[in-house]
Amino acid sequence: MRITRPSRPSRRTTLLGTAAAVTALSAAAVALPGAAGAADRHQERPTIVLEHGAFADAGSWDGVVERLRRDGYPVVAAANPLRGPANDAAYLRSVIRHVEGPVVLVGHSYGGTVMSQAAAGLEDKVKALVYIAAFLPDQGESSIGLTNKFPGSTLGQAVEQVNYTLPDGSQGADVYIRPEVFRKQFAADVPKDQARLMAAGQRPVAAAALEEKSTEAAWKTIPSWSLVTTQDKNIPVAAQRFMSARAHAHVTEINASHAVSVSRPDAVTRIVEKAARTVR
Repeated sequence: MRITRPSRPSRRTTLLGTAAAVTALSAAAVALPGAAGAADRHQERPTIVLEHGAFADAGSWDGVVERLRRDGYPVVAAANPLRGPANDAAYLRSVIRHVEGPVVLVGHSYGGTVMSQAAAGLEDKVKALVYIAAFLPDQGESSIGLTNKFPGSTLGQAVEQVNYTLPDGSQGADVYIRPEVFRKQFAADVPKDQARLMAAGQRPVAAAALEEKSTEAAWKTIPSWSLVTTQDKNIPVAAQRFMSARAHAHVTEINASHAVSVSRPDAVTRIVEKAARTVR
């Protein structure tokens, strides 16, 4: 496991002779006219597929999507049904299979549980896994089990359960973070007004999803990166470190809340692009 601190990526500038530069530009003008050149450069990069977690939605990636697209990466912010690892992984696999070329798969929180299962057997397609304040479960482990394995989470005191009846008459239960404690629990370093909007629009997770045990662990066969959030009140930092070390992930630690993709999109983008640059 390698632990680094977030830093800005370095740039190397190559100085070309005037004649060589003119020749190269002329060749590019012939081979890559107009917008076609931009499209071809775009296709050289892997597609970044982002999977959100519980109590969030695809909009939680907006700042990261903006930065990745600006840097030339094609991006898909996938919806997460939040019904259970098996169900959600099947849905994510269908998204991955519709993407042309290699994929870097990124998951936040419970999205890490989903992508660990979804990417299993897709090593020819998914070239890197990036866990953002996320679960890296092994076979037979659940998200709630990993949360409770170490002290530090206050999620249990911050949530409420809403029961509902399914069409077949069976009962289901969804879990929300109570709006009045959402910012403190989930997004302490997000501006108040933005955190209030996040609380109002949060997606509930099925209570059973957090208890369902994983059946696959793609991090065993696919290179992994992990951004560990040291001010996290959902997933204890000790749990994040344990899971990241076990997966031999490339680890970066950051002083941020669980909602790091919202509060620190630059740092999240940097670790995603580090992983993407290894894809050939």
